[in-house]
Formats: sequence, structure tokens, C-alpha cells
Amino acid sequence: MELEPVGKARKLDIQELEEIRNDAYENAHTYKDKTKLFHKKRIAQKNFSVGQKVLLYNSVLKLFPGKLQSRWQGPFIVTKVFTHGAVEIESEESGKRFVVNGQQLKPFYENFQAHTVEKIHLEPP
Repeated sequence: MELEPVGKARKLDIQELEEIRNDAYENAHTYKDKTKLFHKKRIAQKNFSVGQKVLLYNSVLKLFPGKLQSRWQGPFIVTKVFTHGAVEIESEESGKRFVVNGQQLKPFYENFQAHTVEKIHLEPP
């Protein structure tokens, strides 16, 4: 006769643990969703068109940087734009084609004119 109340208490404890576990699962899921949204907002959307010239980020130089060596290679020509940010580019020099992530590219501006700065020499009063 004493086993019946003990069994009911144990069932209630197990149900309570399952509720706690489900709450923790839901909290983790909402946290992941919020961090995904935050991350997506921070990513700069880059749109490329076919025929556009771009520069490719050289990730090898990130590990072994030269003091004044540029980490951007190119220019390359965009030959095809895939969904989800993948881009097929072609080298102007060798003609090789390969697919890269669009986040590793940035637009190449030809004949870019830098602004000239006018210097004003001030004399002491």
C-alpha cells in the first residue's frame, strides 16, 4: 500500500524533469534563431553581375602576411552568379574559371581617380 504514493510522486518528478528539459530545448532554439537573425543583419549583401570585374581575397596571406603585400588578387571577371552567394569568376591572365563564395569578392574599380588634397600653409600671427 505504501508503494502507490511513492510511484505517483516518482511519476510527477519525471514529468517535471521532462517539462524542464522541453523548456531548455525551446530556450536554446529561440536563442539560436535570434543569433542567426543578428548575424544575417550584420553580413553585407554583395550583388555581382555577369561581366563585372572583381578582386578576390587571398586567405593564405591571412596566415602569413607580408608587411606591405596586398591581400586582394585580381582583377577577375564574373562569368556566372549562382544562388546563395556563389560566384563563378574567370582570370583575365590565365583564363581559368572557378567558383568562390561571394563574400570573398569585392568590386574592382577601373580608372579610379583619387581626390586631390589642397594644402594650405598657415603662417603664425
